[in-house]
Amino acid sequence: MARWRETFTMGNENLPAVRPAKRAWNRGRIIGQKRPLLPRHVWAIRVRLEIAAKTRDLALFNLAIDSKLRGCDLVRLKVTDVFSAGSIRERVSIVQRKTRQPVRFEITEGTRRSVIAWLDSPTMTGCDYLWPGRLHNRPHISTRQYARLVKGWVTSIGLEPSAYGTHSMRRTKVAQIYRKTGNLRAVQLLLGHTKMDSTVRYLGVELEDALTISEGVEI
Repeated sequence: MARWRETFTMGNENLPAVRPAKRAWNRGRIIGQKRPLLPRHVWAIRVRLEIAAKTRDLALFNLAIDSKLRGCDLVRLKVTDVFSAGSIRERVSIVQRKTRQPVRFEITEGTRRSVIAWLDSPTMTGCDYLWPGRLHNRPHISTRQYARLVKGWVTSIGLEPSAYGTHSMRRTKVAQIYRKTGNLRAVQLLLGHTKMDSTVRYLGVELEDALTISEGVEI
């Protein structure tokens, strides 16, 4: 037994070390579903954008929270989608690119103020898209540019950027709605999901959540 153990050990020592050809892309990053922002995070980012006088970023951030749209739909919003008869609409309906189904969302008063301030800026003169691109061959910002902005926002308040992304913006308001009401059907409609299963997975609803809701109801 001792001789076998010695032979086995010596054999392992002679084996070449196995090293990855390149560093894993997810090394040191938090992988999985992106977290929604908490209310205190939302207000912290808003304050920083207001202090920095970043009119476009403030309008984009606020509308991303209110609209609950995917990044691909948010960056393609046109001025006419949200602006009509000299004012910002209180409710908007668009067709989602992914599902080709319509979805409606509200624009709250604070968001309307930030969007109108952005539309009044000289940059928006003659622009069709709400978030115009800076390059001539790009009529609007790309989803990658939007993702970089989100990364900058969360980093500015000390959050780990790999834990948040564009879907964090989409999930932020519905996470609070579900937490306060437990109404999955309302969340499904707001997100524009065609199946309830998608909404359950998106929110990460677990048995503990269901029990907490049940405990709050007395008959």
